[in-house]
Amino acid sequence: LVTKLKRPMKEERRFATIEEIKTASLEELETIPKSADQKCFEDWKKRWHKCIISEGDYF
Repeated sequence: LVTKLKRPMKEERRFATIEEIKTASLEELETIPKSADQKCFEDWKKRWHKCIISEGDYF
């Protein structure tokens, strides 16, 4: 999700204040579908589950 947020923010945009960055960030976040949030979370759960199963070993 971070990539989906950062990419549009870097495209020829300059911000004069932190408030402008916050506003633009919120606008970009609102364009990301909820299904993308859910998929990101599910993928993350799969990754940490792998870590738990490996009991700290490399995989």
